Amino acid sequence: MHITNRPIFSLKIGVIATVLTLLCFFMLNIPAPIHAQTHLAIIGNHAFKDSTGRKFTVKKPFGRIISLYGAHTENLFALGANDRIIGVSDNDAYPPKAREKKVFSYRDDAEKFLAAKPDLILIRPMILRAYPELIQKMEQTGINVVSLQPGNLTEMYVYWQILGLLTGKKQAANQMVGRFKNAVNAYENLTDPIEPKKRVYLEAIHDKMKTFTPHAMAAVVLKMAGGINVALDAPQVRQTNIAYYGKERIISKADQIDVYLAQYGAMNRPTIEIIKNEPGFQVIKAVCENQVFIIEEVIISRPTFRLLKGIFTMGRILYPNRFNQKGKEILNAAESAPKEVPH
Repeated sequence: MHITNRPIFSLKIGVIATVLTLLCFFMLNIPAPIHAQTHLAIIGNHAFKDSTGRKFTVKKPFGRIISLYGAHTENLFALGANDRIIGVSDNDAYPPKAREKKVFSYRDDAEKFLAAKPDLILIRPMILRAYPELIQKMEQTGINVVSLQPGNLTEMYVYWQILGLLTGKKQAANQMVGRFKNAVNAYENLTDPIEPKKRVYLEAIHDKMKTFTPHAMAAVVLKMAGGINVALDAPQVRQTNIAYYGKERIISKADQIDVYLAQYGAMNRPTIEIIKNEPGFQVIKAVCENQVFIIEEVIISRPTFRLLKGIFTMGRILYPNRFNQKGKEILNAAESAPKEVPH
């Protein structure tokens, strides 16, 4: 076993421990560990904390990894660790070579995972909450299960470094962080002088009139592209990056919305026509001026290097004269930079 950790589940929990846990939960209002999501952290040179707050110590890199989240898969490929992946989730499609890997699902029987003999399974908190029995069985058989999902930009950098630690690609991870930060600084320098800046409503889920929390990746991408988020006052939905806004509040800011942006992906499949024809939306400035646009979820909401493409795409929508050339140059420089740091 390459990681030492305290497992999520323990078969030896007795009645007394269970009672104490319940007392802590009800009297002290401490959430159950399996549902908690804490800050990712690197600890020293060989340890880290995942999204559940568990501490792991990596003794040596893993070589048989099953990734059950597209962002994990994409980042492993970006780090040059694709040869360590033996399986991906059924929705993984990027990069295209990911489709050549064996497909797994958290809905599969545990035996399918066990037959593949992985030494590490990468998940995210949603899977941990929805399929605890599967995770329990994996850990009981000695397979390491790590739950990772960054909640903001700073955590995304730590997340990449954790993946580098797990795969022996620490140098590549640090270099990827550096390239990304350099591009972000260049984009900020590009947009800082712009006045006035475009005011934007960023749609997450159309039929429920939901947007994003201010620290969500999509909202950060919008800020880096020079946009002003008109829905910064949106209340968070549970412990997610989604925030509720509602049609009434959107319409109340009708004259402030210069551009209406909607993500398109698994949980939101709008069209420009659907948005324009939404009852009441005809008073929105962006709708009246044909400034309604659709943008791919995978380049604005996933914690991958492709967020730079999301910044460029949003920036080109908001400020085409500034982004069409200079914005593209920044993106090309980041994508074409050496993928390894010389020794």
